[in-house]
Amino acid sequence: MTSLTTGPALGVPRRWRMSPSATITLVTSVATALVLGVLGVIVPPTASAAPSGTRIERVVQEGPTQFAAYVHSASMDKTIKVQVLTPRRPSGPRPTMYMLSGLGEESPDTSIWLLKSDAATFFADKNVNVALPIAGNGSFYTDWQRDDPTLGRYKWETFLTKELPSVLEPRFDGNGGRGIGGLSMGAGSALTLAARNPGFYRAVAAYSGCYTTTGPAGQAYPRGIVSAFGGNADNMWGGPTDPDWAAHDVLRRSAGLRGSGVYVSTGSGQSGRYDAPGFPGNSNPTDRQIVGGAIEVGSLWCTQNLQAQLAAQGIRASFHYVNPGTHSWPYWVDRLHQSWPFIQSNLNGRGNR
Repeated sequence: MTSLTTGPALGVPRRWRMSPSATITLVTSVATALVLGVLGVIVPPTASAAPSGTRIERVVQEGPTQFAAYVHSASMDKTIKVQVLTPRRPSGPRPTMYMLSGLGEESPDTSIWLLKSDAATFFADKNVNVALPIAGNGSFYTDWQRDDPTLGRYKWETFLTKELPSVLEPRFDGNGGRGIGGLSMGAGSALTLAARNPGFYRAVAAYSGCYTTTGPAGQAYPRGIVSAFGGNADNMWGGPTDPDWAAHDVLRRSAGLRGSGVYVSTGSGQSGRYDAPGFPGNSNPTDRQIVGGAIEVGSLWCTQNLQAQLAAQGIRASFHYVNPGTHSWPYWVDRLHQSWPFIQSNLNGRGNR
């Protein structure tokens, strides 16, 4: 693994309920993107008062350190389930880490982080709250311009930056410090949210993502994902020439990351021991080695471009390149563990951002 500091998952869930044709469309879009070439301490602002109509309807305990908060979003006019991990032995007010999933959820009731990683046990001895929102398919955790006939109303940036923190953090003894992380689709979304809301997150972590949304190459990946779930990406950020695509491009808005602790990792695309046919849980080695490898090559390209952009602007970030490494969960679990000291230090205001 190479570590540098500068100035869709194939972990793909088996129960996406995507048709074969939709899967082909998605893989084709990602491949097209690859061919085209894509593929000082700031104290975060205190979350403002909850917008009228946003509220926690109920909290249900799901395990010794796991809860489900059912949060009514005023902007989306629906209730969102947010799973919350709390420390086994709390020691006063603590920061909150918001963790975004990748392409879809394995279950409508459980975050993919809890199904595919050891997050529940890993965070149990850490004095941090971890919020795991269960998002809509292909949402990109963003505010869509229009309701989509198939996917409905998505106002995820509003929910994650204005609604959820204002009700969740007081309920779970948050101290106002917060971070955000994500993998695959959620990796780009995490950096986009941080760049568009400067200073709101102390720490940002992105695992195997892509960070540009402009031009044919930058649009191919998100358009392919939205299309795979039956949606129309024109309802998200408009037509191909709409300026909203550039407004969500991390490379173009990278100045907004200044002052946050930024951690970014990617694999090389080459197969490793986790991709071998005999590795536990690897029921489809071909997917991991070929498709997962190809997608991770795209992530590698995107990460290198991001690193060059941040270096050119003198924005400090921690970049980690894993070789071998494909677009799959065992590598992301390793990266979660490896990145935590960096994330924790920044969440607590001690990072070298």
